[in-house]
Amino acid sequence: MASNPLVRGLWILAGLLCVGLGALGVIVPGLPSTVFFIMAAAAFSRSSERMERWVLNLPGVGKLVADYRSGLGMPWRAKIIAGTMIVVAVGLSTGLALSSWTWRGVVIGLGLVGLAYIFGRVPTRR
Repeated sequence: MASNPLVRGLWILAGLLCVGLGALGVIVPGLPSTVFFIMAAAAFSRSSERMERWVLNLPGVGKLVADYRSGLGMPWRAKIIAGTMIVVAVGLSTGLALSSWTWRGVVIGLGLVGLAYIFGRVPTRR
């Protein structure tokens, strides 16, 4: 827990921003949600026990955050859905929204990094 009130306030703001992005990710296809709630819980763990408990008790996402923090990882089905969403978002972005080959390469590279992280680094819970 941060002892400096300014630092604690910045962590709370970061946590609230992550909660907002996570909530947006529930609605917007291709935008992840759970990862933002995981980051929110990490920020709140440095600033507010009450806000951290709130994130961990959110319906639907709280259990996923707690499982990730305890090292259990993601369910295989969630990994498949996340990977599919990354491929769809990258495909739509590079096929419809981007005309520059440079930016297409950047988006494809970032998508591959995301896929490698999800399938290579995050433990799978069966």
